[in-house]
Amino acid sequence: MVTEIRLYIEGGGDSRDTKAFLRQGFSIFFGQIVQRARNKNVRWQLIMCGSRNSAFDAFRTSVRQRPDTFHVLLIDAEGPVQATPWDHLRQRGEWHGDGAHDEHCHLMVQTMEAWFVADIKVLVAFYGAGFNANHIPRNPDVEQISKDQLRTSLRAASSCTQKGEYHKIQHAYKLLGMIDVGTVREASRHCDRLFVTLTAKMA
Repeated sequence: MVTEIRLYIEGGGDSRDTKAFLRQGFSIFFGQIVQRARNKNVRWQLIMCGSRNSAFDAFRTSVRQRPDTFHVLLIDAEGPVQATPWDHLRQRGEWHGDGAHDEHCHLMVQTMEAWFVADIKVLVAFYGAGFNANHIPRNPDVEQISKDQLRTSLRAASSCTQKGEYHKIQHAYKLLGMIDVGTVREASRHCDRLFVTLTAKMA
């Protein structure tokens, strides 16, 4: 069993405040894992990094400086995934992982918004009157929905609501705190893989 887990996550923009908001959303989404870490006396850290390059750089630095910690890089896949996580990123011309095992790399497929459309009931509850769920793709495998379609459909569905059209900085952290983890894991195998990996590390 590991004694510390650190997740380096893409997102949150450049502001300390917006990063703090998104960290709060992820903390709620990972609530079951957080509680398990506390019960097992495992230190738990969520680090919001802004850009994906910043997330990878912070991850790589921490791997070098904290060899006894279990590190996770969590970023958008930005497209269909047909390979292992590091191979997917390498094929995109990004990084090869510097020898890190695939259990250290996890993808939000194709973007984090896939997790939101997996739980349409929460979208309806969050946006309220004027939300047009007909714009949300009904593909039960949310990982097959393209990056562009995810964001376009969310904006179209929410454009006539009081909260206004979907905005990643303003809305994502609130939705993360509301969506049902079980529902998302059933619809996204990569999300399920992340939870399985983290749970196994604290077994």
